[in-house]
Amino acid sequence: MEEAEKPRAGDKFCCISKLKVFLLALSLAFVGKTMSGAYMNSMYTQIEKQFNIPASLVGIINGSFEIGNLLLIAFVSYFGAKLHRPRIIALGCTILSFGCLLISLPHFLFGRYRIESSITPRENFSVMPLCLVNQSLLSLPTEEPSAECEKEPGSLLWIFVMVGNIVRGMGETPIMPLGISYLEDFAKAENSPFYLGCLHTATVIGPFLGFLLASFCAEVFVDLGSVDKEDITITATDARWVGAWWLGILICASLNLLAGIPFWFLPKSLVKEGETNEPEEASKKSVVLLQENGKNEAKQTMCEIAKDFIPFLKALFRNPVYMLFICITVLQFSAFNGMISFMPKYLEQQFGKSASDAIFLIGVYNLPVICVGYFFGGLFMKKFKINIYQAANIAFWVSLLEYLLYFAAYWTICDTSPVAGLTVSYEGIEQVSYAENTLLAGCNRDCDCPLKIWDPVCGSNGITYVSPCLAGCKASRGTGKNMVFENCTCVAASGFSSQNVSAILGECDGEENCDKMLHYFLILSLVCSFIFSLAAMPGYMVLIRSLKPEEKSFGVGIHGLASRVFAGIPSPIYFGALIDTTCLKWGTVTCGGEGACRMYDIVTYRWLYLGLPAILRGVSYIPSALILLILKKKVKSESHVLLEAPVEMQDKVQETLK
Repeated sequence: MEEAEKPRAGDKFCCISKLKVFLLALSLAFVGKTMSGAYMNSMYTQIEKQFNIPASLVGIINGSFEIGNLLLIAFVSYFGAKLHRPRIIALGCTILSFGCLLISLPHFLFGRYRIESSITPRENFSVMPLCLVNQSLLSLPTEEPSAECEKEPGSLLWIFVMVGNIVRGMGETPIMPLGISYLEDFAKAENSPFYLGCLHTATVIGPFLGFLLASFCAEVFVDLGSVDKEDITITATDARWVGAWWLGILICASLNLLAGIPFWFLPKSLVKEGETNEPEEASKKSVVLLQENGKNEAKQTMCEIAKDFIPFLKALFRNPVYMLFICITVLQFSAFNGMISFMPKYLEQQFGKSASDAIFLIGVYNLPVICVGYFFGGLFMKKFKINIYQAANIAFWVSLLEYLLYFAAYWTICDTSPVAGLTVSYEGIEQVSYAENTLLAGCNRDCDCPLKIWDPVCGSNGITYVSPCLAGCKASRGTGKNMVFENCTCVAASGFSSQNVSAILGECDGEENCDKMLHYFLILSLVCSFIFSLAAMPGYMVLIRSLKPEEKSFGVGIHGLASRVFAGIPSPIYFGALIDTTCLKWGTVTCGGEGACRMYDIVTYRWLYLGLPAILRGVSYIPSALILLILKKKVKSESHVLLEAPVEMQDKVQETLK
């Protein structure tokens, strides 16, 4: 008898340890998927420059992840719980890893990244009259691409990134819903909050690691190991710089593949924690019952499913609080998704930071305070036992406070960088021009310079010129980053009194005021992120408590579906398209078409980048106010019922209201 009991004790230990192994593996999977997402969001500007594509196309690539998620969400939600959940999660991690590999593939097919430049190899080591020879060294782009141009590989390799992002979205779909449901099914009720807390911690660690990895990779030149440092004539702050975006996504692929391995060896079901002492026969019977229930559910016809589906859908559509909350989510998520997608680009253009610095600052300033805000928001809800009307009030007024503070961002501005022919005239007078012909002036008209090339030089007068030729420079000395251009007639024409009318590679540095304004912007972002995150949990409670118990699962699913379809997919696309309208100087592809934007009108950019989210969020407060009115009437009517109820019933009714 003693020998028969020993295996049962071992089985008890085994079951507990398997659940802990599942929790550990799921936490690693959460880290992997959130790390991949944060990394990709940070690297879209690098992908834009690598493939020379506009921001609107980057928005489509960004939204493709949500498309991949939508393709499988219904299948996973319905069939996932009936199948082997750990193995489906393992398959999801593997597909996610494959998607990451597919994203990195274009780098290996693309060949070396060609830096757009007006400097030829011969000019890099000899003194030459640049203003006179550029026309013989560089042919102007033709209107009709030649057959040789049409055959050049690499022009459509960004499609691999988009398809990889779709696959990544498909792979991520089963991890969260199936993982959480598996934990809920086999964990003790008192242990479940702790396990979910571990997963929430993982969702914070993942993005933070993703931002750090992206910051490191953005600082490393894209052709790592195949180009000598001396041959790179641009710095990380240059608009043409492309970081090693492919390196980090390979690391993410490896992590996701490793995270999926333990799930292949975990069982379909476990004995619930706290019930491991029951006889094996009883546990086997419970498993058989679960399997029979699953088979009965699977035998349901489409008509039976439709009979359940349509009444639930009608009930949700007739729920005014729920429908108004979906409107709020779509508007708010559109605003935040668009802002986050293009925030690194905004910091690069507005404050002159490198992509590496911008990504690092976003991660350090925003993520930690958001976690703290979520924690205190949830703690406040738990401690004071807030009802739905109180939660709606807290969410509305706290969010409104953050919205009003947000407008202070309009004062955290940096002066427009002076670029001759684009933001100032060649005489140094401020003017913004979107036309190419303003790049020509009397000082460079005889040079016959190509107008489409972006190869900026900083004149000794503090003005940036689009190329050495357009600066009217007649000679050069030195090599690499140390090259100096001399006898620049346009520098002299600006009224610069010094005899040293020279220019050096790269744009002129911004004013010291820019660094101060950047710190103000980041501090404001930190405060706004914290305040808004305080309102997140009360707002989510309004959604949950507006639904009946039998509607919650379906209602949350429809809410997520609506936010993806109407906000997650379109918002990066129209944000990118609007940002493209502020471009002052486009890069060029080999065949002469427009590539990635090199310089923006930062004043118009700022008004669009900050203004569009302000409009979307401002409109969202209309349905928010309507929710408050509806809930206020509901509370009044329920209070009236409570007053008319017998005294012995009032305590019970009050508890129900809470």
